[in-house]
Amino acid sequence: MRNKTLLAIFITFVLIGGSFVFGMAVYLLSSGDHRGGIFSSGGNVGLVKIEGGIYDPLETIKELDEYRKDDDIKAVVVRIESPGGTVSASQELFNSVKRLASKKPVVASLGSIAASGGYYAACGANKIVADPGTITGSIGVRMDHVEFGDLLRWAKIGHETLKSGKFKDLASPDRPLTPEERELLEKMIKDIHRQFKRDVAQARGLSDEVIEVIADGSVFSGEEAQLKGLVDQLGGLWEAEQLAGKLAGIEGEPEIVEKYKKGHKFIEKVFESAISKLKFMAQEPMFLYWTL
Repeated sequence: MRNKTLLAIFITFVLIGGSFVFGMAVYLLSSGDHRGGIFSSGGNVGLVKIEGGIYDPLETIKELDEYRKDDDIKAVVVRIESPGGTVSASQELFNSVKRLASKKPVVASLGSIAASGGYYAACGANKIVADPGTITGSIGVRMDHVEFGDLLRWAKIGHETLKSGKFKDLASPDRPLTPEERELLEKMIKDIHRQFKRDVAQARGLSDEVIEVIADGSVFSGEEAQLKGLVDQLGGLWEAEQLAGKLAGIEGEPEIVEKYKKGHKFIEKVFESAISKLKFMAQEPMFLYWTL
């Protein structure tokens, strides 16, 4: 009886141990690489996706920083499908990509659209690859001011603002802009535009004369952007991945991994970006963002 009990305990431990080993093997082989495992003799290329409007970049910045600290990742491709976003969010992504590119090769892959803030983020990479028909550029700043004072008066809705200074209710939606407010906002927009042009010019090695011509908010196809010095190479995501592997000195086809990817589908990301934009707009009636 005692021997049977010991045998049962031994079999139980074997089954539990085997299940644990099998589970770990499945996890290691499936997590981290969407194309066949995390093991590679030549090295790995990480993939980060920036999709939708750029309003809350904290998760993407964390993802970029994780790849920067991961010695198993030899290079990173940043895939961008974005029409732009808020000023500071786009700048934070640009600086995060640039920080990563200072440690290991980074290639930006521009999808259907990577314009304005989306293109700004791409400029942090060592190289930029775009499809011939990619919509990109839009180097400029835009502010929207919605004024519905007449609607409030028509609806007999009164609104009064008490403020400590004449600019504290800047761009209030219940009245038109004053000449002083317009001058102040235009000055701020010009300053932000200057920052945008400076970062693009430095990243792309463009002269002040060239950047002044192309940074008027115009959008370009991928082919035209290459001719203007905004893009290094034409191609899709595969070409960007191969270029990243080459820059990292990886022999053969690199293994593409998404070790820190967020488990959201594209449509969910688009929905989340829309919610982030609505939250941002609700916080301040006056807002600045890059868009087409």
